[in-house]
Amino acid sequence: MPVNLAPIDPAALLPVAGVTLSYAEAAVKKPGRKDVLLIELAAGSQVAGVFTRNRFCAAPVHLSRAHLASGQPIRALVVNTGNANAGTGEDGRQRALAVCQAVAEQLGCQAEQVLPFSTGVILEPLPFEKIIGALPQRRAGSWADAAEAIMTTDILPKAASRQVELGGKTVTLTGIAKGAGMIHPNMATMLGFVATDAAIAPELLQGLLSTAADLSFNSITVDGDTSTNDSFMLIATGQAGNAPVSSADSADYQALAAALQSLSIELAQAIVRDGEGATKFMTITVEGGRSREECKAIGYAIARSPLVKTAFFASDPNLGRILAAIGYAGIDDLDVDQLSLYLDDVLVAVNGGRNPAYQEEDGQQVMNKAEILVRVVLGRGDASATVWTCDFSYDYVRINADYRS
Repeated sequence: MPVNLAPIDPAALLPVAGVTLSYAEAAVKKPGRKDVLLIELAAGSQVAGVFTRNRFCAAPVHLSRAHLASGQPIRALVVNTGNANAGTGEDGRQRALAVCQAVAEQLGCQAEQVLPFSTGVILEPLPFEKIIGALPQRRAGSWADAAEAIMTTDILPKAASRQVELGGKTVTLTGIAKGAGMIHPNMATMLGFVATDAAIAPELLQGLLSTAADLSFNSITVDGDTSTNDSFMLIATGQAGNAPVSSADSADYQALAAALQSLSIELAQAIVRDGEGATKFMTITVEGGRSREECKAIGYAIARSPLVKTAFFASDPNLGRILAAIGYAGIDDLDVDQLSLYLDDVLVAVNGGRNPAYQEEDGQQVMNKAEILVRVVLGRGDASATVWTCDFSYDYVRINADYRS
């Protein structure tokens, strides 16, 4: 079961002016479930995105990038679950385009104004006829419906809202995300969508999103595998009535950025808490580095180590595995004799070796918890970074062995 992840409260998910949600049941993989989501945007909305850096990126990623680059105003996003439409070549791109064209016909816009997204099994042709056939039967939905419609192996849907005051006007942000396995983003998340009614200068939107992605979805890992379909999108409809945010140095920009980052971190952590087979949620904080990049490299080395993750699943304080992961993180001039390692507030290693005062019973008490902080102090600078991960359990193997069943 997910680690300290509560079911979403639909009443707590705030509507965003200028965004209309609907869903359909197309039986893309299984009948009787929400598996197509349509997000319609009011005229004048802006959209920014970050996408996977996996070279085998999926057909909808190719199209979404191209449609955003066309400069046409985006009027809709269409998402299917059950099939990733990845590893499908030109045929896959044509199938994704056919879905965009069908949406465009229904909404009275151009296909280039529709962004497609897919998630599910790789190397299988997209059953686009099912999706197109289901679109006319879609039903009006809420953000809770939207979060459910993009799930794959997720146990729980993931969604959250924030509100912030900008120039005396209340601005709303609501977001959804999906993901539980194949989580090691190199840009964003599995699939994530955040909408706000804030008015903001178009040239600021991409930077706002990229910073939030780096602090959230680019700081998680479940299994070390980077998906072919990762996409994180930010929609700004401009309907809150605030004076447009026009400078990244302004107080309004900073307030909006803080709200977006907080929301993105909550969604990213929800993915880890719902990681396939997860029984523990770990926060890996690396401090005292020369750069954020080296701190993050060490954090990820720990977070994606199968030996570390299985030790946490077993509640086994075999903490030398953490030191080994730090050592192979690629920081060639790292002086391990300056390093300290903490498990929660228990000092395990100091000056590169076991703390003489450390007692395994103290480590065991921490390892028995569902949420654990691993803190590494490098002693070579002022930079820091935080990464979130979960353990590896027997259920992770079972879920992925049965993925196509």
